[in-house]
Amino acid sequence: MKILLLQDHLRSGGTERQTVLLANAFARAGHAVKLLTLRPGGPLASSIGPGVGHQALQPFDLHLDWFAPGLKRTAASFAPEIVLCMGRIANCYAGGLQTRLPRAAVIATMRTGKSLPAKFRASLRTVRHIVANSAEACTHLQTQHQVPPDRISVIHNSLVFPPAAPVGPVRESEFRDRFGAKANTLVLACVAMFRREKNQRELIEIAAGLPAELDWQLWLVGVGPELAACRALAVQRGLAERVKFPGWLADPTPIYAAADIAVHASWSESLSNFLIEGQARGLPVVACEAQGIAECFLPGETGWVIPRRNHDAFRSAVVRLARVTLAEQQVLSAKASAFARERFDPVRQVQAYLDLFGRLLAR
Repeated sequence: MKILLLQDHLRSGGTERQTVLLANAFARAGHAVKLLTLRPGGPLASSIGPGVGHQALQPFDLHLDWFAPGLKRTAASFAPEIVLCMGRIANCYAGGLQTRLPRAAVIATMRTGKSLPAKFRASLRTVRHIVANSAEACTHLQTQHQVPPDRISVIHNSLVFPPAAPVGPVRESEFRDRFGAKANTLVLACVAMFRREKNQRELIEIAAGLPAELDWQLWLVGVGPELAACRALAVQRGLAERVKFPGWLADPTPIYAAADIAVHASWSESLSNFLIEGQARGLPVVACEAQGIAECFLPGETGWVIPRRNHDAFRSAVVRLARVTLAEQQVLSAKASAFARERFDPVRQVQAYLDLFGRLLAR
């Protein structure tokens, strides 16, 4: 098959990681793959495998996420059989691509809990098919956008960094030593871009109210426009020694291996890559309620969904996890890892895409 993937920019977010993972996997499976981005460069550009053709539409980075000069002409010159649009901006162009390429199967994706731009909504009515990365996103498409269920497939995100072997509750020391976390320090971790909707500020406020006798640290991993404000808030709340900012990591595996609990307060999700990756490494989850969040773990067993803005309930869940015995940690960690490794196995998820492409082309 000739497969074209469209993404606005290869920044460090979860959708972008999924884009690169899929492009590389499709190429390894023997398909002709082109990854078309609106902007050149980006932190993940170096992750593109040798079998993937990459082209940027902007001749140099204009820092304009929406500017797509020559998109339809460039897409048509590749003559794709499948066009997979990843991210909100790419999906805004999906409908126009379907009109320009009537013989191709253009596939939109629903990977966000944000409100959809008008062009995105119009694309949902035009494209051949839509992939939702969570069951809740699928329901949202049907109830809020009146998309017939036979035009939607649910394919979960893939583990970008699947562990090579089952993991246990023993934490590695590299980052713990760097940040002065002792053996009994409870490390809460969140890996996400610093954007308003990711809501790291609320995690800082929640952590500020943890019991005084609890030795804890909060690691907020990533970069983005809200980073400076979060640093300032940590200082303002007197938490500069407890809240750590490791920056962006090409591979956040060492963070998962060193932390104790994955915490999340985003109000705009469809399925969290971070929580999936944390589960795969045995981390229990405490997360605020959002679309698709409960599909990232086993609710009440390996993760706990907290109503929005209920900081006391969030802290109570953290404290309960801090007090579990080593034997309880081992059981929880093994169950979390097994769940994530099986549910979000990249081989299975990639094959689900390829099977979908085959069915669409057969029609």
